[in-house]
Amino acid sequence: MTQERVGQGRDESGALGTFRRFFALERDVLVLSLAMFAFSLGFQMTNRFLPEYLVALGASGFVVGLFGTVGNVISAVYPYPGGAISDRIGSRYALTVFGLVSTLGFAVWLLAPGVGPVSLAGVTIQPWIWIFVGLLLAQAWKSFGLGATFAVVKQATEPSRLAAGFASTETFRRTAFLVGPVLAAVLIGLHPAFTVSFQYVLGVAVAFGVLGTIAQHLLYDASEDTLGGSFAGLDRIRRDLREMPTTLRPLLVGDTLVRFANGMVYVFFVLVITRIYQVGFATRISVAGFSYAIDLSPEAFFGYLLGVEMLVALLVMAPAAKAAERVGLKPVVALGFAVYALFPVVLINAPGTAAAMVLVFAFSGLRFAGLPSHKALIVGPAQQGTGGRVTGTYYLLRNTIVIPSAALGGYLWEFVSPEVAFTIAAVVGVIGTGYFLVFGEEFEAYA
Repeated sequence: MTQERVGQGRDESGALGTFRRFFALERDVLVLSLAMFAFSLGFQMTNRFLPEYLVALGASGFVVGLFGTVGNVISAVYPYPGGAISDRIGSRYALTVFGLVSTLGFAVWLLAPGVGPVSLAGVTIQPWIWIFVGLLLAQAWKSFGLGATFAVVKQATEPSRLAAGFASTETFRRTAFLVGPVLAAVLIGLHPAFTVSFQYVLGVAVAFGVLGTIAQHLLYDASEDTLGGSFAGLDRIRRDLREMPTTLRPLLVGDTLVRFANGMVYVFFVLVITRIYQVGFATRISVAGFSYAIDLSPEAFFGYLLGVEMLVALLVMAPAAKAAERVGLKPVVALGFAVYALFPVVLINAPGTAAAMVLVFAFSGLRFAGLPSHKALIVGPAQQGTGGRVTGTYYLLRNTIVIPSAALGGYLWEFVSPEVAFTIAAVVGVIGTGYFLVFGEEFEAYA
C-alpha cells in the first residue's frame, strides 16, 4: 500500500468520504468486510446452536465439552499455516480456497441427521459424530483465513488508523453476528422439531458461504498483496516464535488466560438457556385491532439474546476504536477482557427470567468494545509482509494453550456442576485481565 493510495482515502469529500475515513474503508478492506459478513452470518447462524444440535442428536454434556475442545484445536492449528499460505500465494486465492472448504462444512452439518447411526467395523457411528467432521471444514475461513484478513487490513491502513480499520471489518462481521442468530431464531420457529428447523438454518448458511466465496474472489484487488517466502516447516515456526515482537508477550499471557476462561464455558451458554433456565418468551401484541401471539421456544429465544448481544457490540465498537486514538489501545482492550472474565459468573447467577437474560446478554456485548483495539495491538508491531505470520504465530500460541479449556469445562459441567464450572472460569478470566493491566504494553503509534 503506497502512501499516495492512503492519502487518496483521506482526501475524499462528502458524506461517503467521511464514512470511509472514519472506518478506514479502503477497497480491499471493504471487500474483506463484505466477505466477513457472509461467512460470519453462516457461522453465527449455526455455531452457537451446535451444542443444542449435538444434544438433540444424542450427545452428552461431556461430548459437548469435547466438541468445544476440538474447536480449540482447530483455532490453534489452522491460523499459522493459513497465515503462511496467505503470505505465500496472496490473500485472494487463500481466502477463496478457505471459503469453499467452509461451505462444504456447513453442508456436512446439514446432512448429519440423515447419516447414522451407522455400523462400521463393529463400531456404531452416531449422527453427532458428523458435527465434529463438519467443524474441521466449516472453521477453515474463520481460522485458516485469520492471518490473511489481518494482513489485508494492515497493508491497507496507516499504523495510527489500525484500530479504525479493524473496527470497519469487525462492524461488518458483528452485524452478521446480529443478523445471523436472529434469522436463525426465525427459521427455528418454523418447525417444532429442533433438528428439522435447524436444517433450514444450515441450508441458508450454505447459500451464504457460496455467495461469500464468489464475491471475495471476483471483487478483491490482489495487486496490492505482499507475498512472503515459502513455508519452511517447523524451523520457520520456531524462528517466528523467537522473532515475535516483545510488546506482544504480556498481551499474549493475559489474552490466553481470558480466552481459556471463556473457552471453559462458551459452548454451554445455549444450554444454560435451553436446559437449566428453560426460559423462552411469550407475549401478545395488539396492532390496529389485530392481536398477535408471540411464543418463542428457549432455542429461538437464545437467538434473539445473541442479537441483543451483537446490537450492543455494534454500538460500542466503532466509538471504542475512536476512543483508543485518544486514550491508547491498552485501556480499551482491558475493558473487553474484564467483561469476558465476568460474564460467566453473571450468567450462571442471574434470575432465570426473560428480562434478566436480555440484560445479561446486553452486558456481554460490551466485551466486543476492545476487539478492534486488540487486533491492532497484535498486528501493529509486525513488519510489512509478515502480518499473516505474526498473527498466525500469536494465535498458534494462544489457542494451543486454550485447547483443553472446553474439555475441562465439560467435565466440571457433567460431573461437578455448571455453577462450579462457570465460577472457576470467571476467576481465571479476572487473573488474566489483571495481568494485562499490570504488564501490558501500548503500541507506539497510539502512545
